[in-house]
Formats: sequence, C-alpha cells, structure tokens
Amino acid sequence: MMVSKLPRWVEYGAFILALIAGCVNAIGLLGFEHQSVSHLSGTATLLGTSLVNTSFTAALHLLMILMCFFLGASLSGFLLHGSALKLGRHYDTALLIEAVLLLGAIFLLSHELSYGHFLASAACGLQNALATTYSGAVVRTTHVTGIFTDLGIMVGEKLRGERFDKRKAILFLLIITGFIVGGVVGALLFVMWRFYALLVPAVICLMLSVWYRIYSFQALRSERADGH
Repeated sequence: MMVSKLPRWVEYGAFILALIAGCVNAIGLLGFEHQSVSHLSGTATLLGTSLVNTSFTAALHLLMILMCFFLGASLSGFLLHGSALKLGRHYDTALLIEAVLLLGAIFLLSHELSYGHFLASAACGLQNALATTYSGAVVRTTHVTGIFTDLGIMVGEKLRGERFDKRKAILFLLIITGFIVGGVVGALLFVMWRFYALLVPAVICLMLSVWYRIYSFQALRSERADGH
C-alpha cells in the first residue's frame, strides 16, 4: 500500500506506537538482563553466541523470546486479515491484548520471574505485525533499522534525480523520533518505578484501543447514514 493512500491520522498512530515500543525496549535493555525485546536481531545473535559460551538454559530462554515475538505476530495476523487499513477490523482488540500482555509482564517481572520477558516480546511482535499489516510492510514500529534503510534509499534516489515522497519521509522521521522519545521515557520511568514502568505503555495501548473503537463506531455510523 502506498503511504499516500493511508489516512492522515496514521502518522500520529505510528509515532505513538513507536514511542510505546521504544519505551518497552528501553525497560528491556535496563531490566531484562540488558536484553532488547522489541526487535530480534540482537536476540538472535545472543542466541547464537549463547550456544557456544553460556548454558543451555540461557539459550532456551532466548529462543523462547524469539518464539513469543513470532507468536504475537501470528496472533495479529489472525485478528487482522488483509493488508488494507479498514475500519471495523480488530485493531482495538490487538491493542487490548498488547496491554494485557504488558500487564502480565509487570506481574511476572516484579516477582522476579523471567517469564515476563516472553510476554513483553509477544506484545512487541503483536504490535509490529499490527502496523505492518495495515501498511503493506511500509510501517514498522518496534525497530528502526528498516526505517533508516528505507529513508537512506529515498535520499539516494533523490540525489539521483528521482521523485522524493515527502509524506513517506515525514512518516519515517516520526517513527524514528517516537522510538527515541520512547527510549528516553522508558529510561526515566525505569529509574523511578522499575518494571512497573511498563504500566505507561500498557495504559497508552488501552487508550488507543478505546479511541479506535469510538472513532470507528462513529465513522461507520456516519457512512451508513450517508448511504441512506
């Protein structure tokens, strides 16, 4: 899907989702044995090195983090069939589940149970798949490697004289900014509240879920009224 075809509020949603992911990942880096949960490149590398340098238990833990991210993405794919952004689809349900997963992670991690890592990873996998589903893989909110790559390609093409998609560039910059701001927020909250800092991204997910439900209900009712 072309970014130009997405509704204007997608930029705001992408910024907020990236902020959530940056916040969760910062808390992960500071508290989950200095391990990221919002993306898998580093975790996959740690898994490879752990098979040589550490115990089987540590390797199994890392493997479960990878699998839970995958399961979260699979759940999103089950809920949100189709690549077009369409009102009435279960984006609110996905966000609600993400909030519940983060709350579960708080409970487990606050009781020093590392299983909370799995729930946090599943929440990030679900969120990343949610954004990827409605954007045709243009928007990824839980990591910025692909965003920097796409933005770099766009700049290179512009230097070659090709058309520069300003709206797409703005969307990418908003995601990068949101992820960095989320990292700052997550670090500050972790210092004050430790793992209870995950309450903030969980509450934001709940608020987004309620907003989307109200917005889609009103929009669909307006469409029906116009149809009559």
